[in-house]
Amino acid sequence: MKRLANEFIYKAYDYKLEKGYLNIKYTFEIPGVAVFEPSWKIPYSKEREQEIAASHDFMGELVFNLGLVELISYWKCVCAQTVKIQCNTLTIKQILWWKKLYFYGLGEFFYNNGIVTTVEDFMHIELDEVEITAVKFAFSELEGNLVPIGGGKDSIVTLNMLLSAGEEFSIGTVQSYVINSRGATLDTVKVAGVEQTTVFATRYLDKKLLELNERGFLNGHTPFSAVVAFSAVIAAFMNGRKCIVLSNESSANEPTAVDANGISINHQYSKSFEFEAEFRYYMKKHLTISNDYFSFLRPFSEYQIAKIFSKHKNYHAIFRSCNVGSKRNIWCANCPKCLFVYIILAPFLEVDELVRIFSENLFDKQELLDNFNRLIGVEGTKPFECVGSVDEINTALAQVLAQHGNDVLPYLLEQYSTTERCHQYQANLDEKLDYYNEFYDEDNEVPQNYKQLLLKCAR
Repeated sequence: MKRLANEFIYKAYDYKLEKGYLNIKYTFEIPGVAVFEPSWKIPYSKEREQEIAASHDFMGELVFNLGLVELISYWKCVCAQTVKIQCNTLTIKQILWWKKLYFYGLGEFFYNNGIVTTVEDFMHIELDEVEITAVKFAFSELEGNLVPIGGGKDSIVTLNMLLSAGEEFSIGTVQSYVINSRGATLDTVKVAGVEQTTVFATRYLDKKLLELNERGFLNGHTPFSAVVAFSAVIAAFMNGRKCIVLSNESSANEPTAVDANGISINHQYSKSFEFEAEFRYYMKKHLTISNDYFSFLRPFSEYQIAKIFSKHKNYHAIFRSCNVGSKRNIWCANCPKCLFVYIILAPFLEVDELVRIFSENLFDKQELLDNFNRLIGVEGTKPFECVGSVDEINTALAQVLAQHGNDVLPYLLEQYSTTERCHQYQANLDEKLDYYNEFYDEDNEVPQNYKQLLLKCAR
């Protein structure tokens, strides 16, 4: 395993309430390499200020745990053998929990950097002896929902379904949560009419990390959805919200690749049901907080969500899921994510509607053939992106071909129409469509009243 340093230290965390915000600062150190001081700024409800201030020790635990997921972005640049925690303590069970998250959340990073290791050996966590005050707190009953918004179709579907709920479903207030607001997230909450109540958090990376990456230190994917989870717990507590409602679907459970040890790697590990269930356990057992955390769309597939989203016409011009174009708030129209979203929406939107969204017909782009073949599962690994399952991608393509009839096909569809895989899906298309139109994944933690709302809105 590539190790560019022997030791990584979680030295300190600090937080204070100031002018309507919780300001957080962390101190991480790689001896002889760099000291990092990333920070957060999370707004809180004024009505909750006294209660937050009175829960100092409890808030400290929440902040410390957010730091445990934050540190992985800095550790990965050197893959230090030992992580020393000098500012708090953990039980053996917590250490094992964190090592599992780090290992599987960094699966793509290990794979792309040629690192072959095991969950036992990739890192050792050591604790300094520190005096810890017992966490005692009492707070009023939380209520309502905090909905993380990423600017893509999934969180838009969740937000609109929850906002449409009447009193019969008893889900309470809906408040959106945005980290580092950008064009698509800001446009989403504006169109939804919830901008004024949105919790806009700011996460500040230490720029020294970028400097090290430029110098050749290791870089790669980290489990960002775990950052969302732990920060959302803080935001929910400070704003009086009980339910943290995610928008991860069943398709996120499909592995992306398999490493040299035969271990499945999932680009979306921290969006998977496995992580969701384990985070719920950690939240109740180790944070002892009364929040609930679940993915509202977990019972559904990407295919079903795309079908629902296709009807939300007022969001089509503003939603974005492209990582390449995120800083410019555009669809780059050249990456696997853009191609996937185009494919999964294609059965439900006319070509001119798709072209208005992506600025061009992606099925006509010959340069996307390699990504296309990876998405349909006939070449290499599935792209390391948040994309749907190979099965539903092929189902969507077979449906699009059926809709084209005898029309002249664009380049990618013409190539697809000649493959054995296409013939198989065309032969079983009715069965596949029945399967996805009625799909419901029972592995979910969605409360019963939310399930009823989901099924009503999906009809």
